[in-house]
Amino acid sequence: MTSFELYFKLGLQHILDLQGFDHILFILALCAVYVARDWVKILLLVTAFTLGHSLTLALATFEVVQIRSEVIEFLIPVTIAFTALLTLIKPKPNSGKGIQLNYLLALVFGLIHGLGFANYLRSLLGKEASIWQPLLAFNVGLEVGQIVIVAAFLLITSLVHLAGINRKEWTLIVSAFVLGVACMLMLQTKFW
Repeated sequence: MTSFELYFKLGLQHILDLQGFDHILFILALCAVYVARDWVKILLLVTAFTLGHSLTLALATFEVVQIRSEVIEFLIPVTIAFTALLTLIKPKPNSGKGIQLNYLLALVFGLIHGLGFANYLRSLLGKEASIWQPLLAFNVGLEVGQIVIVAAFLLITSLVHLAGINRKEWTLIVSAFVLGVACMLMLQTKFW
């Protein structure tokens, strides 16, 4: 297995790991207001998240940014809860400035989420002669994993709509669930 394949697989596993489900929750909170025909908007949202995630992974790997892990462990569920709460308050996708705000939030919250995995990745990358290719491979794997999650969520959303649950109800159900889990995660952190 090449170095690229190894780090691609690591990025894919990182996002799809059910034990580290915080990323999955965040993606669900981001996507809760969308349906399958909005796939381009969703792809742009998760790519904005990946860009933020990638940036802080790179900065943390080069030790430009260092934040205590307890703070990051708390901030990650805060970003999830905030995203879910925004969806509960406004359960329909906006146009114009609302969509731009979604992309900005995805990017900024991606910065925070990237710090959550940075220490582990930095220890792995420390063995590499050049970290650029492994870092790229990891983030490509992360993006592919997010697309898998989005595709699965959109499929479930389509099936739920076919079963007779309307879009607003489904959005509220998903967002309330994500908000509840995120609040429990906040309370379980070592931040307190």
